[in-house]
Amino acid sequence: MERVRFAPSPTGHLHIGGARTALFNFLYARHTGGKFILRIEDTDLNRSTLESEKVIIEGLRWLGINWDEGIEVGGEYGPYRSTERIDLYRPYVQKLLDEGKAYLCYCTEEELEREREEALKRGEMPRYSGKCRNLTLEERQRYEKEGRKPVVRFRVPDDEVIVVDDIVRGRVEFHSKDIGDFIIVKSDGIPVYNFAVTIDDHLMKITTVIRGEEHLSNTPRQILIYKALGFEIPKFAHVSLILGKDRTKMSKRHGSTWVEQYRDAGYLPEAIINYLALLGWSPEGEEEIFTLDELIQKFDLNRVVKNPAVFDLDKLNHINGIYIRKSPIERIVDLAIPHLVNAGFITEEFAKENREWITKVVETVRDGLPFVGDIVNHVHIFFNDEIKVENDEALEVLKQEHVLNLLNEFENMVREVEVADANFAQNVFKELKNRTGAKGKALFMPIRVALTGQMHGPELVNIIEILGKDRMLKRLDFVKKNLI
Repeated sequence: MERVRFAPSPTGHLHIGGARTALFNFLYARHTGGKFILRIEDTDLNRSTLESEKVIIEGLRWLGINWDEGIEVGGEYGPYRSTERIDLYRPYVQKLLDEGKAYLCYCTEEELEREREEALKRGEMPRYSGKCRNLTLEERQRYEKEGRKPVVRFRVPDDEVIVVDDIVRGRVEFHSKDIGDFIIVKSDGIPVYNFAVTIDDHLMKITTVIRGEEHLSNTPRQILIYKALGFEIPKFAHVSLILGKDRTKMSKRHGSTWVEQYRDAGYLPEAIINYLALLGWSPEGEEEIFTLDELIQKFDLNRVVKNPAVFDLDKLNHINGIYIRKSPIERIVDLAIPHLVNAGFITEEFAKENREWITKVVETVRDGLPFVGDIVNHVHIFFNDEIKVENDEALEVLKQEHVLNLLNEFENMVREVEVADANFAQNVFKELKNRTGAKGKALFMPIRVALTGQMHGPELVNIIEILGKDRMLKRLDFVKKNLI
């Protein structure tokens, strides 16, 4: 049975790239009938926080990426935080020391920095010289009397080719001479990432490691540890980076990079999932809209491409817009209300008392929403009765010779009805045409501009129903007094 994991470091937000990695692991586990594990790699004590861990967990749950074992779920291979597994690592460290496959290194930061600078001056890639590889007992005792606290370094074989048979990238070769003896345990006794992740993956019986391309350079070190401890090496699949439209690594300058930013802006989780699946995975056929169940059914690591994926916000907005239009209107209203409150259009109390009216507003504009938060840019026409004409072209519409008579007749018809409801909105223009002789744009456009100040926007019949009798009369009066 396939066992895969997502093992983020809790040092910040859930990046969109991390979410894509989690999704690929989740889809692969579900597709193969395997298990998906969530593990927290918090060996970086200076940067890891419980707040970041919480943000990551909330982001995954919002997306609908649920795990079978791990943090807050439990399982037989726990605990699922690296810092809670320190005692599990120690026997493996000692085994490597006892077998001469690792050694204590007493070099100071200053000594290592001098080595680094000298290597750069020679035009070489910096790597540890192996100075402490063969210390005598006396030398170790002298260093310890000086108060030096050693790290543990892995003894890298002198002349070995390390091969990664990667599901996505194919055969990748590394040479041990380019690696140098690397640290596996810091001076404070905390294992570094490459050691902890290897032990964890082995003990948790991970069969396939699916992660970002940036981890490919870590893989030869991990393979060396697997071999030194006699562990079975899992399969690897390193998925491509996500780039911005300018084909540089995705960053703040490309827009939002964290999952919670998209959640807070009013993107739907199923749309984010749908879009992330298409970043580096190539489904058969031309279809691009998939439910989560369809993604699980179709997902195949062999169709994950090694070329970088380009994050296209326009495409995400297109997909998200489709999901907004497909969603129950009540759900979109629930998402829209906080944005309308924050923008000052309504209060929470108004929202409770006028839910039906707000629903009509949201239903009228939602077809044009790329994300729910964008609603604040589409609803001004429903809240300000002092009409501001959008441009000179719209103002010219109101200056036409027939318009005053048209607006007067329209105003009379509004006054004649008790309620300007949907039925009135659907029938008013036929009667107005009979009364004035105006038709087509000459009939509809002056009414639209008089009621909204705009030449384009939601269906006019919807606008009439939403504004209602009293507010239309107020706007018509304002326009006739100030703009004609």
